[in-house]
Amino acid sequence: EVQLVDSGGGLVQPGGSLRLSCAASGFTFSIYTMSWVRQAPGKGPEWVSTINTGGDMPRHADSVKGRFTISRDNAKNTLYLQMNSLKPEDTAVYYCAKAYVISGHYFLSDWGQGTQVAVSS
Repeated sequence: EVQLVDSGGGLVQPGGSLRLSCAASGFTFSIYTMSWVRQAPGKGPEWVSTINTGGDMPRHADSVKGRFTISRDNAKNTLYLQMNSLKPEDTAVYYCAKAYVISGHYFLSDWGQGTQVAVSS
């Protein structure tokens, strides 16, 4: 079965950096678009970033553009999110998710268990 294991979260001060990882198994990782989403306490999920199968077409939400970088290593079946210049508003549980692409639209499924990121001084 599909398994996505998120890791790398923790407590960091504003302006700091963190790298999240998502280990995938149970499916052919290299042929699926992957995404990161986050959910702050008491709020709904927010899309953060998406990357295509080849890893050469990353997209990021305006709120994180220029600070976060999504990447993937298909040989290792792993998705990454490098987060720099972190802000308190980045505090959330971060999830990796497998995506289906239909007519240019993305449908996220098979989410990981989530990893907590807390940005505070």
